[in-house]
Amino acid sequence: MKIIGGTPLKGRIYAQGAKNAALPVMASAILLKGQKLTLNRVPNLLDVVTMADLIRSLGASVMFNDQVMEISTPSEISWETPPDLVRKMRASSLVLGPLLARCGKAIMPLPGGCSIGSRPIDLHLKGLTRMGASIELVHGAVHAEANGLKGCRIYLDFPSVGATENLMMAAVFAKGETVLENTAREPEIFNLVESLRSMGALIEADGTGVIKIQGVDSLQSASATIIPDRVEASTYILAGAATNGEVTVADIIPNHIDSLLAKLEEAGANLTVGETEVTIHPSGRLKAVSLKTLPYPGFPTDFQPQVMVALCLAEGTSIVQESVFQSRFLHVSELNKMGAKIDIQSNSAIINGVESLAGADVVATDLRAGAALVLAGLAAHDATCVHRLGHIFRGYERLEEKLRTIGANISILPEAEECKGSSLSQPS
Repeated sequence: MKIIGGTPLKGRIYAQGAKNAALPVMASAILLKGQKLTLNRVPNLLDVVTMADLIRSLGASVMFNDQVMEISTPSEISWETPPDLVRKMRASSLVLGPLLARCGKAIMPLPGGCSIGSRPIDLHLKGLTRMGASIELVHGAVHAEANGLKGCRIYLDFPSVGATENLMMAAVFAKGETVLENTAREPEIFNLVESLRSMGALIEADGTGVIKIQGVDSLQSASATIIPDRVEASTYILAGAATNGEVTVADIIPNHIDSLLAKLEEAGANLTVGETEVTIHPSGRLKAVSLKTLPYPGFPTDFQPQVMVALCLAEGTSIVQESVFQSRFLHVSELNKMGAKIDIQSNSAIINGVESLAGADVVATDLRAGAALVLAGLAAHDATCVHRLGHIFRGYERLEEKLRTIGANISILPEAEECKGSSLSQPS
């Protein structure tokens, strides 16, 4: 991706459906037997395509057109997942719970994904074991079996989003009541809860970190709508902040990004917050702030790389403490290539704000780091070339098209073409 930066962005962008909500809801279709799940506002992303292929490999039919996805699950499905698909993304682990609940057994290689540190599925396996599953690790794959899962009380040592989702889906057919405590409280969790309820699941979840599931015998066809993507929305708001522009992000749920809006206001940003949209206005140079990533409703780790770009250009010294993933500072060395002044001390980044960034050749190491480098390129003088775009396209639908509509000078170059120079005509 080649970006000629230094121009304030101006205009309106509409948010996509949330990747992190769509993937577990898609996985929940495995629980259906001879039924259909219709999903609206599904983003067209690499991870969504991978999950669709994974569900197809188990025997389901998946039709996807213009944000509408129909998943028809037959009476009999496979319980063994193909390694090549599972290793493409970590969210593949979300099929484990529903497969075990539906088939009584599952074989799943340990999943892949972004290189942002150790993200074991120990909590998933520990919870499934509590529900009566026997689990073995054989040659890097999970072999799980259960002669009927049983409801129980499960306390999560950490409010893991994936473990909460997996165990909730597994509990839908478990005998009796399952009580999950210290669960994740992210908005995507409740999108899954509503989808499961529409299919006939009996779930109580009130946002307190306790979820109760009464086991049922079967589910029925249903439809659900995917919530707006709060990470994508935040990225575009921060694009406005980094370029001192005027950007409106619409079709969102603003209270899902309260932690970001609070930090931007603390930094001196001029924001207008409506019922379904947020506008960031030109605010001049922001002031330094400090933050710590935490499970929701704290400041999300998925916003951290992008907000760091805005803080690189803020006046003063900011401190960003990462408490969720231990390797989520891989973008720092790339930002420093562009003139940022960031030092890493243990799990904290000390950011001494600079007045401007300069274009450079940079490499996306993971999804959100890639988004941060795009923001840095938009703010920087001259040309920035971002390599390994595959990471970015896992989570952002039509990124370059959306940014062009608000004035970005950005293009995708063929792999063989060199990315050089400080001028670029606006792509058609």
